Amino acid sequence: MSRPPWRRRRRRRRIARALLGLALALSALAASPAPASRAAAAPDASLYRALRWRFLGPTRGGRSTVIAGVSSRPNVFFMGTAGGLWRTENAGASWANVSDPFFESSSVGAVAVADSDPDVVWAGTGQGILRGNVAAGVGVYRSADGGRTWANAGLRDAGQIARIRIDPRDPDRVYVAVVGRAFGPSAVRGVYRTTNGGRTWERVLAISPRTGATDLAIDATDPRVLYAAMWTGERKPWTIVSGSAESGLYKSVDGGDRWVKLAGGLPQGVVGKIGVAVSPADPGRVWALVEAA
Repeated sequence: MSRPPWRRRRRRRRIARALLGLALALSALAASPAPASRAAAAPDASLYRALRWRFLGPTRGGRSTVIAGVSSRPNVFFMGTAGGLWRTENAGASWANVSDPFFESSSVGAVAVADSDPDVVWAGTGQGILRGNVAAGVGVYRSADGGRTWANAGLRDAGQIARIRIDPRDPDRVYVAVVGRAFGPSAVRGVYRTTNGGRTWERVLAISPRTGATDLAIDATDPRVLYAAMWTGERKPWTIVSGSAESGLYKSVDGGDRWVKLAGGLPQGVVGKIGVAVSPADPGRVWALVEAA
């Protein structure tokens, strides 16, 4: 037996009033500030205890030297290894070798992606870590299509390349840290610069045939400001030579034309390998990891 029309109308009005009250309550809750205790609460560490590191590959990459992400493509990464250059497009779920058909040396010491053009990728061959079984490099390579194809862009006699930094505003202005030959003095050691995409290079910082460049950092807010870590390093069959008074941290404020050796709290005298980084949030803050007595 169906309900009378007046009863159905009364039921609809009650449902409408209830829904209106619920909507008003939810609106007031969303507009009210969160309790101070809830806003200031620290993350619950138990939420992360189940997380575990796992191997993502590639299975034949060899020891890894460098990895570079693409800021505008968060799932794309490049990884340089003793077994070539690899790329993932799915945040590491799978990897593909992109260097085998193009590179004359499988040893990759540096890789960088241009912030101003993510299709421009630079890679330096010859790992800058001077192991007893390190393979020599054959210069730098450049890709203009996101790593699908490559062309040699010079510095074929550099030996071991430790770092590449690209001007964040100009993908053709590039700085390269050259360690040099691993097993003896090398006249090509130092910091190199190109302003035309690798067609020509100039050495802008050189200390001696014993001392090369092992790291570079660039100020993202002012690309004229550079930091270069210079290292006296040589590999012998029975040991490694690391450090001298020639090693040190250098700074340029004019794009590499002139350099000044830094002090003011840094270790002096015999200094070994140095790593350097500039904060992208506060370029006045610079970190240096220094091998020293």
